[in-house]
Amino acid sequence: METLHIEVDARGVARLTMNRPEVFNAFNETMIAELAQAMDRLVADPHVRLIVLAGAGKAFSAGADIQWMKRASEASQDWNLADARKFADMLQRIAHAPKPVLARIQGLALGGGVGLAAACDIAVASSEAKFAVSEARFGILPAVIGPYVNNAVGPRQAKRLALTASRIGAAEALSLGLVHEVVEADQLDAALERWIHELLQNGPGAQGEIKQLFAQLEVGPVTPEVRELTAQTIARVRLGDEAREGFSAFLAKRPAAWVPAVEAGTSKEGQ
Repeated sequence: METLHIEVDARGVARLTMNRPEVFNAFNETMIAELAQAMDRLVADPHVRLIVLAGAGKAFSAGADIQWMKRASEASQDWNLADARKFADMLQRIAHAPKPVLARIQGLALGGGVGLAAACDIAVASSEAKFAVSEARFGILPAVIGPYVNNAVGPRQAKRLALTASRIGAAEALSLGLVHEVVEADQLDAALERWIHELLQNGPGAQGEIKQLFAQLEVGPVTPEVRELTAQTIARVRLGDEAREGFSAFLAKRPAAWVPAVEAGTSKEGQ
C-alpha cells in the first residue's frame, strides 16, 4: 500500500502503521481508502486476533492533510459529501471491527487523529503526546469524528475540546478517558505488549460478541428491550464451541485453545 505498512506476527497481532512521517501521518483520500481496505483485509483474515493502529515517525497523526482540505474547499458539495462519507465509513470499520483495535499514540494526535484514537477500543499514549480537536481553527468542525470523541469523553468535555481547539497533554487525555494508559516514550511498546497479552487470553469470538453487544447499549435505563437483548445474546453464546472450550480449559487448568503457543513471532506479511 502507498500510505500504510502492515505486519502480522505469529500470534495474530496485526500492526497497521500509517506511513507518511514526512507530514506527521496526516491523512488524505488515499490513506482513508487504504485504511478502509486494510481493515477489511485484517478482519477477514482468520489468523488475525487483534489490530494495533500506529503512526510512523514522530507523530501518531496530525489529522487531515491540509492539501486535501484545500482541494475539498474548492470542490462541489456532492464531491465533499462523497468524500466525507468515505471518512465516516473508514472510522466505522475501525470502531466496529469484530476484533480488538488498539491505538499506539506518540507525538501529535490532532483533529482526525483524535478521531482515530477515539474509534479504537484501547488507546495507549506516551507521556509527551499532545491532543487537539483542532478543526475550528480552520473554520470547520469535527463532524465525522464527533460521535467517537463524544463517546470517549462524554458530551460536555467533547464540546469543550471542539469549541476551544486547544491542545491537551497525555495526562489530561487520560483523565478524560480519551486514552487508557500513559507511559514514558521508551515504555510505550512494553505497555502495548501487556495489553496485547491480556487480550490474547480471551476468546476471540467472545470479544467480537462484546463489541457487537456493547455498541447497542446506551447509558440510561435498562429497558425490557435491553434486558431481552442481553438475555438472548448470552443464551446463544453459551451454547457455542468457544464457550464449551473455555469452560473445559478452566476446569482442566490448561490454557484455552485460542491462547497463542508463542509469545512473539515473525512477520507474516509486509508492505
